[in-house]
Amino acid sequence: MFFRRHWWALIYSLLLIAFTIYIAMNTFVVSEVYTVVTNDSSDQIQSTTTTTTQRDDTNSTTEASAESENNDEGSSGTTITESSYSDENITITITEYRENETSIYVADVVLASAEYLKTAFAQSAYGKNVTEKTSSIAEGVGAILAINGDYYGSQEKGYVLRNGVIYRDTASSDAEDLVIYSNGDFGIVSEGEITADELLESGAEQVLSFGPALVTDGEVSVSEGEEVGKAKASNPRTAIGIIDSLHYVFVVSDGRTSESAGLSLSELAEFMQGLGVTTAYNLDGGGSSTMYFNGEVINNPTTDGKTIKERSVSDIVYIGY
Repeated sequence: MFFRRHWWALIYSLLLIAFTIYIAMNTFVVSEVYTVVTNDSSDQIQSTTTTTTQRDDTNSTTEASAESENNDEGSSGTTITESSYSDENITITITEYRENETSIYVADVVLASAEYLKTAFAQSAYGKNVTEKTSSIAEGVGAILAINGDYYGSQEKGYVLRNGVIYRDTASSDAEDLVIYSNGDFGIVSEGEITADELLESGAEQVLSFGPALVTDGEVSVSEGEEVGKAKASNPRTAIGIIDSLHYVFVVSDGRTSESAGLSLSELAEFMQGLGVTTAYNLDGGGSSTMYFNGEVINNPTTDGKTIKERSVSDIVYIGY
């Protein structure tokens, strides 16, 4: 009797539950590839109607000759140790710090050219919920050094401009982005004040949309008072900064464990400033925070503090040929 009287309410409830599950699965689980990308960003295969825009490169050589030259450059006079890599174009030194009861890994990077600072997508594809471990993405592109990127796939808005190609030009009005220009310089912009096309025209090679900016013009640009929510808590963190022309630092801190507490954003900013950066930017943190170097993950990534393992992410920033 009860079911007969309330059958419509039961059906409505079941439909609502089914719809909620569908939305959650579609948002966080179901993957959808929009664009397949080869290791060379200029060679792309469109798999949907998504539009990409690429900056003209009038002084580039052919893909084959460039790849050959890069391989030759990286193969001679290379010195590799557990904490360093050096050849005629790339010098990387890894140092582990201990501050604020936290283990912090710093890769000091000096390049001969900005062409060795790159980004890569998980599974060589731009899309929704397309993810892969940082180490797997790094191995796939032959990275010497890599850190997780901005996890663009967790957002529906925010510029995605990688290796000179626009993949998403939908602005998030409150987003503060890091721009890496073709000459290797860093800049901080607000998406509400400039379009993705304008950034591309100005020479942007990469745009990372996570934030906030940690250091601007050598000064800390976040404070404890500005932090809200989980940002106040100590967490694993990932950041990138520039010290001088073609001189960078990649930084990852452990956190959420008894051995390593983690950093707040203000602590991370102060640490980056202490490294001598002029500009520093916060990337995706927490369980995503991962540093890969010479074929190994060198920090202790964790989501829950109980298990040490990598979280799959949508993209990386890396150094390589």
